[in-house]
Amino acid sequence: MKIQLLSDLHLETESFDPVPAAQAEVLVLAGDIDASWRGYERFAGWPVPVLVVAGNHEFDGRDIGVAWPALREHCARLGLRLLERESCVLVDRVGRRVRFTGTVRWCDFDLFGAAGRPRAMRAAGYFQRLMRSTIGGLVFDAEALRTESLACRGWLESELRQPSEGRWDATVAITHFAPSLCSADPRYGGQPSTASFCNADDELLMLADAWLHGHLHLRHDYRVERAGATPVKVWSQARGLAAKGEHLGYDALQLLEV
Repeated sequence: MKIQLLSDLHLETESFDPVPAAQAEVLVLAGDIDASWRGYERFAGWPVPVLVVAGNHEFDGRDIGVAWPALREHCARLGLRLLERESCVLVDRVGRRVRFTGTVRWCDFDLFGAAGRPRAMRAAGYFQRLMRSTIGGLVFDAEALRTESLACRGWLESELRQPSEGRWDATVAITHFAPSLCSADPRYGGQPSTASFCNADDELLMLADAWLHGHLHLRHDYRVERAGATPVKVWSQARGLAAKGEHLGYDALQLLEV
């Protein structure tokens, strides 16, 4: 299956006109498309199925619990399919069945182990203040974010460990947050704030054939070896911010074949 992937378009401030890739069989939107949600309207009537995994900025200034059903309704009205702790199976042109498992997978701050968690959570305070989000009317702080993240991880691990039993031929995991320190932005390296962008899901990587993510404003295309199976493809197609030059070299028409 040929996949077009877009993320971190930030259409609430950026000028960018997405277009369908000619050979794509599915479009994946891996979060931070538009904090206002208006930019999702550009994908209505897209020629292939559109799968959406939310990013953190989809919740800016909103209550998490209220925003989820509202975002789901917004996507459905536009003909887009939101995946949050959900899977779906799509069939490609040659009859191959590909399972897509999707969740925002908030960061759990365990990227550098339990010993590094307190520093990572303190560093996250800056990003939480930028979001200005709540959950159940309370501030969506680092503790609340970690709770949500662990729920995402628990679901994702359980889902990825499900046996195929002939129901699908390949599995693609989609998260907004990155699954490994290997996806870290080299501009910032291994500092505590990196745990607000990457999770230590390297063990879960072995359970998928490909893993798509966003969140970090750079592109990735690397392979992770696994015993007795083909390597896992890790792919990110984040556009980023033009003011920081992050969009330079961006090719929104690239495809990943799974």
